[in-house]
Amino acid sequence: MLDRVRLGGTLLFHFELGHPWHLELPSRPYALFHYLDQGSATLALGQGQEIQMTEGDFVVITRGEPHVFYSDRQAEPLRILDIDRSSPRLRVIRHGGQAKPLSTMICGNFTVSRPMFGSLLELIPPVLLLKPTADGGWFEAILRRMVSESALERPGQRVALSRLTEVLFVEVLRNWIASLSPGQGGWLGAISDPHIGPALKLIHENPERAWTLSDLGHRVGLGRSVFSARFSKLVGQSVHRYVIERRMAEAAFLLETSDEPIARIASRVGYETAAAFSKLFHRYHSLSPGQYRGARRSSSGAQRGPTASAS
Repeated sequence: MLDRVRLGGTLLFHFELGHPWHLELPSRPYALFHYLDQGSATLALGQGQEIQMTEGDFVVITRGEPHVFYSDRQAEPLRILDIDRSSPRLRVIRHGGQAKPLSTMICGNFTVSRPMFGSLLELIPPVLLLKPTADGGWFEAILRRMVSESALERPGQRVALSRLTEVLFVEVLRNWIASLSPGQGGWLGAISDPHIGPALKLIHENPERAWTLSDLGHRVGLGRSVFSARFSKLVGQSVHRYVIERRMAEAAFLLETSDEPIARIASRVGYETAAAFSKLFHRYHSLSPGQYRGARRSSSGAQRGPTASAS
């Protein structure tokens, strides 16, 4: 599934913070992540929500909503008017007083696009806090490599940081999915279910098939009615609706990344006529297949990583 995602992101800041300190981060149109490498901090969001963070904690603000970090809320805040950076080099920003404890924090962003998977972050809670685990060294190792990659401008730096961000994002998903209880996390959480997980795999690998409840249930060892109820409960929608959304997402991907005729794409996602496919595609994406292809092709060249400066 992640093969179909356009995933981006990079490191933005490396903070060294002496008590008392206070950071204000504005709303952004992408997910922000923060890794507390050393010390402690309080994360405060809207509606009075506060989270106490300790060394090794990793938090993702999945909707990019405004938030603050501090050791002392009364300290003069450093307002990050725009968290984007003009230079690919990661510079250390020192802020706060001289008193201990000293805290260090690494901040960056995730961007996820393409239909269906563009809503991937919407399945994750607005604030996702991951605590250190026995094998949590992966986070630190990846982030340390990203820091060293950002420190010097070298050929291929943007690509290297993008790939490292992808690995980091996969680790975030793995850790979050492992923490879910049955019925949580929509289709992402349902991946771990011994019956619904294999059914999702079948649908994703062969979206063009005319899947029936009986067929899928038989393949994963459940009766039709039991399978239907379990799928709807764990995924949050019916099999029929999920198959259609999967087809529309795959069609959008093919329109954007290939030159195949629309009729061929319609066939590849399970529709006998281009007319039937086009009508349904327009209902889901508010554009005809041809319009969608043109719009995505024209915008893809302009899509780059964040480039504005920070203040």
